Amino acid sequence: MCDRPGLDFSSSGLKTQVLLAYRGHEGDEQAHADIAHAFQEAVAETLTIKCRRALQQTRAETLVVAGGVGANRRLRELLQQASERDGFRLAFPRPEFCTDNGAMIAFAGALRLAAGQREDASIHVAPRWDLASLPAL
Repeated sequence: MCDRPGLDFSSSGLKTQVLLAYRGHEGDEQAHADIAHAFQEAVAETLTIKCRRALQQTRAETLVVAGGVGANRRLRELLQQASERDGFRLAFPRPEFCTDNGAMIAFAGALRLAAGQREDASIHVAPRWDLASLPAL
């Protein structure tokens, strides 16, 4: 997605290819490690390119990276290199504060359980789940 203009990106096609490659190398730990490394590299490079582009388009002078992705050492390294090259200020929280929204999801689930909402134990994958579709508490 780096050759497309704009700031949009999606990892869905990449995730599908990673899954297929992983399944194609069942039992091969080195291949699995190589696939994971290549995935990390592709995502970190794409995010770095898109962040640099966003800074250029907005003329912002500071980039703050937070959330779970902010803990990734390779992304930090690439963004630091870009910061030094391009001259923008870069800010990261300490890694222990770079968390995903797992705690928020657990809390939301606890509220729904307390309100008496229950589901069976089956797993329903919804990668683009519209939270507005949930019943009100």
